[in-house]
Order: sequence, then C-alpha cells, then structure tokens
Amino acid sequence: MPLLIAVRADKLKEMAIITNLQTPEAENKSNIFILQHLTKKELLEFFRSSGLKDVFENKHIKNLIDYCFGVEVGMDTNARKNRTGDLMEKIVGKYLDGFCQQNPNFLFIDQATKPRIKLAFDYDIQIDKNSRRFDFALYNKVAKKLFLIEVNYYSGGGSKLKATAGEYQYLNDFLKTQNLSFIWITDGTGWMTALRPLEETFNHNDFVINLSMLKNGILQEIVS
Repeated sequence: MPLLIAVRADKLKEMAIITNLQTPEAENKSNIFILQHLTKKELLEFFRSSGLKDVFENKHIKNLIDYCFGVEVGMDTNARKNRTGDLMEKIVGKYLDGFCQQNPNFLFIDQATKPRIKLAFDYDIQIDKNSRRFDFALYNKVAKKLFLIEVNYYSGGGSKLKATAGEYQYLNDFLKTQNLSFIWITDGTGWMTALRPLEETFNHNDFVINLSMLKNGILQEIVS
C-alpha cells in the first residue's frame, strides 16, 4: 500500500504502518486470520489518512493496473524515477542482507566506491572513472571473491535504457579483466520499449537478472 502513494517509508513514520505479515507466525496458516484481524484497523487507517480513500471514492483513477505500476501516480517524472530507483535498491538490499545472514561467508556493502570496498573487504579494485560507485558489493571472505552489483528500475522508456545497456556491457568487460564479477539487476515495464539493447546485454554479460530471478534463488547459483 505505501507503493500506491509513491512515498518513501521514512515519510510514513507518523502514520499507522501495516504490520509485516512475513513473520514465523504467518507461515502457520491457522494464524493468518488472526494477523489479518489485528491489522484491519491499521489497513483502514492507512487507506484513509494517506488519501487513497478519497482517490478511489472520487474515481480519479482511469486504470487501476496502470495506477498500481505508478503510471498515474507520476512515477515517470525525474523525482519519481529517483524514488523507484531508491525502492529497487531497498528491495535488493533487504534481499542481500537476508542472503548474507543465511550465508555467513558473505558480506555486503551499499554505495560501494573503491575506498569503501578497500575499507570493508581489504580488496583493491581498479575503476574506470573517479565517480564510479556501485550500488552494492558482495564479498565471499573465504573464497576472496568480489561481486559488484548495479541496480535500476525503469517504469518508462527513453534513450537512457539503451545507453545504460551499452555502458554495462563495457563495465562487465572492464571488471572481468580483474577477475571481478558484475551483476546487473534491472526490472520495470520500461524495458518493453527497449528489448533489443536489453537482449544484447543479456547475451553479452555474464549476469543480467530481474527481481523474479533474484527471488527464485539465482544469486545462490551465481556465487557458487
């Protein structure tokens, strides 16, 4: 539901937040009804105080599916693109955190610059430009293997998609010469307008994946 109003989670601190159902109790089907009952008031309060109630009642939405993907919320503006990018990073960050907890040989950092990678893992890398900053760096401290990760989400088309795909082909090759693995995690309906450059990069790079592949455990295959 927070996604429906396209805001960051820290903007909702003063509002009733939906209880996280991804708990051990939720795995027990007999407890699901209880959890749903307990969160009913929170759901209704969020729906009202966030303004969603007014939006739905006054029929401002022409297409519910488009709205849910952020089209009518305005996520194609630059500000909204930044928000979707931040959300994508948070999703991947939470996944990496869980992955490292389950696999103690691995550590990760975000906003991974050359100095931060050296400080966190005592690992030296060469970069192609001083401003280069990877969204994440995942390190196997036993095998001393470093994986550099870029993350993005495109809800709309444009020349940026083709340029990014081309850049990441070059980046994949540049890092490969250093025995580093580059993982590109990307998603969004915007890629439907740029299938050719996406396909070319998918065929060229070692690892181009989306959120569904990440959820289905492909990271474990990649790092093994």
